[in-house]
Amino acid sequence: MITTVPADLNSEEAQYFRQTLKRFPNEAIYIYSFQQNRMLYADGWEEILGYRDDEINMLTIVSITSAKYARFSNELNDKALRFILGKSQELEKYSFTIELQKMHKNGTPVPIIVKVGVFRSENGRVTEIIGRNEVNYSINLGSVMRYAAFGPEKSEFEEELNKELFHHFAISQKEKEALAMVASGYSFKEIAHHFKVSQSAIEKRILPLYRRFEVKSLTHLVTFAYENHILP
Repeated sequence: MITTVPADLNSEEAQYFRQTLKRFPNEAIYIYSFQQNRMLYADGWEEILGYRDDEINMLTIVSITSAKYARFSNELNDKALRFILGKSQELEKYSFTIELQKMHKNGTPVPIIVKVGVFRSENGRVTEIIGRNEVNYSINLGSVMRYAAFGPEKSEFEEELNKELFHHFAISQKEKEALAMVASGYSFKEIAHHFKVSQSAIEKRILPLYRRFEVKSLTHLVTFAYENHILP
């Protein structure tokens, strides 16, 4: 559940976050509480997207994702948070990232790398999340959505997202890393050795991409990856 309630930046809690949370240039951050159903903190939003920190809210952050990326972004957020909410240990170690485009208040599209993670938990339940939105003009956004999952059960996390998001043109960081080595001429056996996994594990990362991207060979897959900016 998300609301339109912005953060009270004059609160003691917000002042504490301002003093203790580091924000990098070209980055905006927020902290959202599931207990209070409201934004607890926001910083840097006017700098990157034109919205004052005291007016930005979670619904706005969701709604200003450009139409091309909105559906996938919404589904990724939903599936990822559902996975995390199903866990009860080491919750603060879970996070996920996605590359997408958001719309500046003046209507200009802005390429952004979004990272969402668990900020605080109580009694095995997530109570607050933190989002970091970094403007990055060096990323080339094509028709394929790029994302990554992190945490104690990273492989399970990413596999669950892959399964849930299969109907989208999307690729995980793990799949992208393996595909980059394929493009460099490494065999599945060599890639498996590099990642210290079985050859079948690498095949499970690469072969499903044939169907997902509607390609018929490894060469076609690599060409598709370059044409759609999956690989530099």
